[in-house]
Amino acid sequence: MEAKIWLSSPHLSGEEQKYVKEAFDTNWVAPLGPNVNGLEKDICDYTRANYCSVLSSGTAAIHLALILLGVKEGEEVICSTFTFSATVNPIRYEKAIPVFIDSEKDTWNMCPVLLEEAIVDRIHKGKKPKAIILVHLYGMPSKMNELLHVAKKYDIPIIEDAAEALGSSYRDVAMGTFGEIGIYSFNGNKIITTSGGGAMVSNTPNYCQKATFLATQARDHAPHYEHSHIGYNYRMSNICAGIGRGQMEVLDKRVEARRRNFEFYKQELEAIKEISFINEPEGFYSNRWLSTVLTDSYETREKIRLSLEKENIETRPLWKPMHMQPVFNSFPSYNNKVSEDLFKRGLCLPSGSNLSDKDLHRVITGIKASFN
Repeated sequence: MEAKIWLSSPHLSGEEQKYVKEAFDTNWVAPLGPNVNGLEKDICDYTRANYCSVLSSGTAAIHLALILLGVKEGEEVICSTFTFSATVNPIRYEKAIPVFIDSEKDTWNMCPVLLEEAIVDRIHKGKKPKAIILVHLYGMPSKMNELLHVAKKYDIPIIEDAAEALGSSYRDVAMGTFGEIGIYSFNGNKIITTSGGGAMVSNTPNYCQKATFLATQARDHAPHYEHSHIGYNYRMSNICAGIGRGQMEVLDKRVEARRRNFEFYKQELEAIKEISFINEPEGFYSNRWLSTVLTDSYETREKIRLSLEKENIETRPLWKPMHMQPVFNSFPSYNNKVSEDLFKRGLCLPSGSNLSDKDLHRVITGIKASFN
């Protein structure tokens, strides 16, 4: 059998080694050091965010964001339902209540109309939401103008889960920089990686400063160990940050490669009437972290998935909505069935920036064979 084609594998450039070697040579093998500071500056320079704190994961960044916004036990946090569970889990870490909002069809992200309906209903029930976590799914920007308008109207802060959207932009502004707080993920399958890791960005200085404080066990300024807050072990190490610095140098190339993958799939498959693609609305720029297709039925999706699986090619159905998950299905949900339909009919194709032309043609051959 031919070598496995992965959905989205890490893609190192070699530039990472100089930063990692420097960390070893200078004995900065700790959750602080020149690479940590350097990566934070690199992220700020790239996204034009004013402040950054690099952390152990995107999940940690969301958790700290909720703490910084003062979310307490029993309070409600509005959240995209069409996402990975890591978006929602931190809400439950704080014993808060997730309120799920379904998607709109143009971007597959949070529906602004449903968002306002949910806010009005929650306020009517005496439970004004404390925050909104919205997701830029598979790198596609959300409808930020409409969502920001609703959030501002009801004075609810936004946390942007841009875990999948580093390198994406909306009207030439980087995703992650619209809300009060933005988060990125550098997990091994993301557009760039630090092997594990994430970051918080904000244009409000206190948020990232306090995030760094809380992420390093909340040690007060004293000659001994003094603690007046509960802290966390959420800081990124200097070695992982070194990997990230090398990855940041090639981020634009990684975006270009993933966008080329998408265009290749679209060109090769557009004649198949059972398959369609999500296009960028005007002013939207997606990093195309994962190339996705929408089929005409669950049966067609499974036929393609199983055909590729036989050829040792990894694919994945689109996210199963959080309001359908056993662990979350008892929480409030405002849905229009869009995400349920997308889950049923959608498939993520291999999308790594290190895919060869041979790999891409293998994928296309496998898909076309499923229709024969």
